[in-house]
Amino acid sequence: MKVLAMYQKATDHLSVLTDLPSLFFRLILAYGFYTPAMMKWGNISGIAEWFGSMGIPFPTLNAYLAASTEMAAVILLPLGLATRIISIPLIITMIVAIITVHLGNGFEAGNNGFEIPFYYLLMLFALVVNGGGKISLDHLMSKKM
Repeated sequence: MKVLAMYQKATDHLSVLTDLPSLFFRLILAYGFYTPAMMKWGNISGIAEWFGSMGIPFPTLNAYLAASTEMAAVILLPLGLATRIISIPLIITMIVAIITVHLGNGFEAGNNGFEIPFYYLLMLFALVVNGGGKISLDHLMSKKM
């Protein structure tokens, strides 16, 4: 019984941290999308050619969509603004990246496998389901409405 009481006490203390995972997911994802977004915008025509070489339809349009989505993530996710909305196209971007680039390399990130985009996909799914958390503009705005 003493173990259960200790567990309950620890659980009660940890409950004050329930909004930190959403914040950390948003910050890590924004940081992770920054370099790919800048790379895409720095050479959008090269990205469109690369997309075309992989058989992605409408490669120029999709290059702009991917670059725009990733840049929007860099701006919106740290703020916790439109968290659920931006997470959906990012999930699609991660699925496309896994299928077209990473899947053939296996799971491990060291082999350019799908490990990292899969982790991003899971974090994004958690944000779609749970929202940005209490430490977000989404939460602040929902309280005012």
